[in-house]
Amino acid sequence: MNQIGIEIPKVDTLEKVLGQAKYGADLSANDPLHLKVVRSPKPHAKVLKIETGEAAAVEGFVRVFTVADIPGKKMVGTITKDQSVLAGDRVRYIGDPVALVVAKTEEAAEEAAKKVIILYENLPSVNDPEEALKPHAPLIHPNGNLLIEFNVLKGDAHAGFKDADVIVEETYETTWVDHAYMEPDAGVSYLDEEGRVTVVCPTQNVHYDQKEVAAFLDLPLERVRIIQSVTGGGFGGRLDITIQCLLALATFHLKRPVRIVYSREEVFQVISKRHPLKIKYKSGAKRDGKLTAVEVEILGDTGAYASYGATVGIRSAVHATGPYEILNVKVKSRMAYTNNPWSGAMRGFGVPQMAFAHESQMDLLAQALGMDPIEIRLKNVLIPGSETATGQTLMASVGIGETLRKVKERRDQITFSRNDPEKLYIRRGIGIGSMWYGIGNTGIANPSTGQIEIDPDGEVRLFVGTADIGQGSDTALLQIASESLGVPLEEIGLIRADTALTTDTGATSASRQTYISGNAILQAIKNLKQGILKEAASLLCEDEEDLFVENGEVKHRKKLCISIPFREIARRSQKVIRGEGSFDPETTKLDPKTGQGAPYATYGFATHLAEVEVDTETGKVRVIRVVACHDVGRAIHPRNVVGQIIGGVAMGMGFALMEEYIPEKTTSFVDYLIPTSRDIPEVIPILVEEREPSGPFGAKGVGEPALIPCAPAILNAIADAIGERIYSLPANLERVLEAVRKGKNENSKHQAPITK
Repeated sequence: MNQIGIEIPKVDTLEKVLGQAKYGADLSANDPLHLKVVRSPKPHAKVLKIETGEAAAVEGFVRVFTVADIPGKKMVGTITKDQSVLAGDRVRYIGDPVALVVAKTEEAAEEAAKKVIILYENLPSVNDPEEALKPHAPLIHPNGNLLIEFNVLKGDAHAGFKDADVIVEETYETTWVDHAYMEPDAGVSYLDEEGRVTVVCPTQNVHYDQKEVAAFLDLPLERVRIIQSVTGGGFGGRLDITIQCLLALATFHLKRPVRIVYSREEVFQVISKRHPLKIKYKSGAKRDGKLTAVEVEILGDTGAYASYGATVGIRSAVHATGPYEILNVKVKSRMAYTNNPWSGAMRGFGVPQMAFAHESQMDLLAQALGMDPIEIRLKNVLIPGSETATGQTLMASVGIGETLRKVKERRDQITFSRNDPEKLYIRRGIGIGSMWYGIGNTGIANPSTGQIEIDPDGEVRLFVGTADIGQGSDTALLQIASESLGVPLEEIGLIRADTALTTDTGATSASRQTYISGNAILQAIKNLKQGILKEAASLLCEDEEDLFVENGEVKHRKKLCISIPFREIARRSQKVIRGEGSFDPETTKLDPKTGQGAPYATYGFATHLAEVEVDTETGKVRVIRVVACHDVGRAIHPRNVVGQIIGGVAMGMGFALMEEYIPEKTTSFVDYLIPTSRDIPEVIPILVEEREPSGPFGAKGVGEPALIPCAPAILNAIADAIGERIYSLPANLERVLEAVRKGKNENSKHQAPITK
């Protein structure tokens, strides 16, 4: 059964193309009530009183819920339970939910929400993470404003810098970035046929949602059901609790179906953002380009709540060195609470920000040493046998060098004119960006599960809890099942992301599902085959040792006439034959003091080359071409991998050039710019398949790696074009023009590299 590495239509393509897919706002329920949220206009304040009399007078009004109506735990959070579903005595950012209004129509709910009166007492607020960590800063949470500090220490950085011939030291800054998924948060809830509180909504982890909602309602887990609706994008923004508890609370109390649809303005205001990071980076190298030491200090703004701030803090530190072997490393990463909008998971978990910094550093070192930017990278890249900054020895599937070599081949073929003789204000440049990315969660248990069964009617069903948010996991996991089981893909039914029917596969995040859930499915099929052999031996009165499975059939090692399809065995046995499997990649915890350990079982690697054209009169940057070379282990579905890469390039362009969320100012796509189809350059994807021995058919992951190297490549290309570097993202018109003017000024404020 040849299902791996072939290009087939994604299994959800037809319903989406025909407009039949039901997204959250499309879901119907029997005469639903409608919900609206009353939110804080204050960045930090005590809640003194909530008055609902005027709201109750609105025709169609049903009820207002406040924190007093929550029967269970009041707080949610993926790691730290510090975020109020409905604020109690305090609000911590503009947009914090305080009350939930229920009405018979959406219009009535909106009108009533406007008439809920909340009295506040203002508290001092802090909006800068550096200020937040000062001794007398206003306390946002009782335990202080430092969410996490994490260090990665290896070798002797001080000695490494003494041994360096050239040192580059710069500071880089990134800002808030919105997920900008097309579908606003929306969903329905109701009591299902078994009386369970059921929530149907876009999400990246139904089982996490189930645990949070059950604790929130003080119900046993089995009395709550979460079903993922067709999801119009996620990128990390659907990992936190957003609408789930609000829907569940109303249905729990009213025993009625309810519905909520966020406005786009609401999405911008209250859904998590990419963490802004300030990165102080110091790199040292010998004259031959060999890196001797790096020292990095990272400060991030997690906003009012923790969300994935600890994860981003740790992962950014682990990845701070880039895909390079460096003997001496000193990294300190901190995340601070502020009264800004809360930051959470977003495609890459801090690694896109770090790649911008470490790849700018590599180009600056190459410039100082008079080296080719690709050659200095090849001089230092990780190879099998290399030791990472956390002391992990990489043994296989380390394709970063090959991505650089393939990109170099392409670069050397380009006929490139730096100037346009007809437009003297146009400058062109080429830039390189490389990256590495650990697949899965960082140094913690990271399991997945799956089941597959054949019933007496011959129906084959695959059960996975995995949320497909557009990345194509439904198709890839079915391909893995089809190939391993020997049954055509179209003959396997898929049941997924429903807590009543599927078990926990973990979040659709960290580029983990193909690798981890794919392995869980392989284990389930292995166990299914054992069950099939046992049933076949009983039916045929043969020794089980004499039977084997091949291409969806049971065969006899000696009696060639015996060849029975799996379905026939299930039919004749009149049993549901079922296999269950699980997989948890082999990792070790990171030492809390030194950050040493093996946080991931495997890594993705990539290199992008970007060609840009800069208009020095307007500051406009046009990305002409991106060569995107990725080591994916094995491409289960090559076309889908290419789709991920092209999408990653688009998102990387936005991160590099235009996307900037400004609290209290950004309210819609009028204020928040993202690349359109007309902005997307020619993308040349190149797949490197350095197979991962522990991966399903050698696969790793590509979802986040597709994004990470694009912005560094573009920023390095801009520097190549105008001769001046931009250190703060995005490189918008104003920053590009400022850099152009700075390039004409001999007294640039950034110091030249220190050469001994």
